[in-house]
Amino acid sequence: MGLSAIIAQLCIVSWCVTTMLYDPVFASKQKCFCDFPAIFNFGDSNSDTGGLAAGFPTALSPPYGETFFGEPAGRFSDGRLIIDFIAKSLGLPFLSPYLDSLGNKFVKGANFATAGSTIRLLYTNIIPSGQFSPFFLDAQFTQFVRLKFTSQKAKKRGRSGYAITPKDKDFKKALYTFDIGQNDLNAVFLETLSLDKVIESVPDIVQNFARNFQDIYNISGGKTFWIHNTGPIGCLPVILSLLPSTIEKDEAGCAKPFNEVAQYFNSVLKQATLNLSNQFPSAAITYVDVYSVKYSLFAHPHKYGFDHPFVTCCGYGGGEYNYDNNVTCGGTTTANGTKICVGSCQQPSNRVIWDGVHYTEAANRFVFDRIVTGDFSDPPRSLRKSCFTSTI
Repeated sequence: MGLSAIIAQLCIVSWCVTTMLYDPVFASKQKCFCDFPAIFNFGDSNSDTGGLAAGFPTALSPPYGETFFGEPAGRFSDGRLIIDFIAKSLGLPFLSPYLDSLGNKFVKGANFATAGSTIRLLYTNIIPSGQFSPFFLDAQFTQFVRLKFTSQKAKKRGRSGYAITPKDKDFKKALYTFDIGQNDLNAVFLETLSLDKVIESVPDIVQNFARNFQDIYNISGGKTFWIHNTGPIGCLPVILSLLPSTIEKDEAGCAKPFNEVAQYFNSVLKQATLNLSNQFPSAAITYVDVYSVKYSLFAHPHKYGFDHPFVTCCGYGGGEYNYDNNVTCGGTTTANGTKICVGSCQQPSNRVIWDGVHYTEAANRFVFDRIVTGDFSDPPRSLRKSCFTSTI
């Protein structure tokens, strides 16, 4: 960013601060907050709004979606995800999954996330026979390029299809969000059953993320990027239920070695975002610490109105975690000659974990309410001010 641009932005920041003190209503109308015309999201199940369900229609069944949508809505939760709350807070509609071609419009952005997605390419254990998505981050980038190319092509030809794709200028002004990496850690562990191997893989995983980020930056012309770190995987029932009772646990009851791996990944990712910020000084790149917010739900659940943080709401088996990897949410099993459908608990709004892997809508809302302020961001800027390279 040139000196004149920096001075101009600092003037805007100073004017906004002064104006908000004396006339916050007027200030809100004068671009003191970012005005994002669209969102483009890259990620996994934590932000998948229907991508996997579009490719594999049997991926979800009731009671998924029961709290907000009243039916499965492509989300691995009982309701909305963090990305849904982000869109709503910016006055934008829920993001349409890129893979769903049934009547979707992408004027306000698109979601390339699919459940099971990784940063690095996996050669084994891929859906439908495995558990990881074929749409890893490279593939999501390719889909983004395709969408941008289609938009430009439609505009040049004056076709009506341009009405369902983003405008060229909106690609530059859009918010770009990322929530991916957790499955890479899980994939390495499942393949090697070694946490040391997971740790060894982290630099390469993050390097692949940084390469994709650069490609997206160069192709999109975008300036605002919001990057989530990964959550406390050692607190998830899917992990805890598979581990021996001798595994070391922290004060909250989470598997300490697994959370340490997540924290290491996050530290490398944070350094990478700092390097990217230095490499692209005109871009506003925000690193968002969702790990700390999610961990607080397990460490102090009652403080925030939650109960039984380690007990799966929509699960089977009872016990400490109410989770069985062979009989998951929405599935069926037979016990004593009786068919049992795996349904949800009575009050999902009081629970943290929905299906043993993913969070409830109530937990997602909790996380959003705390990260939107900028209190868990580096630099410490709120979502509505994330387009500024200086904080206000």
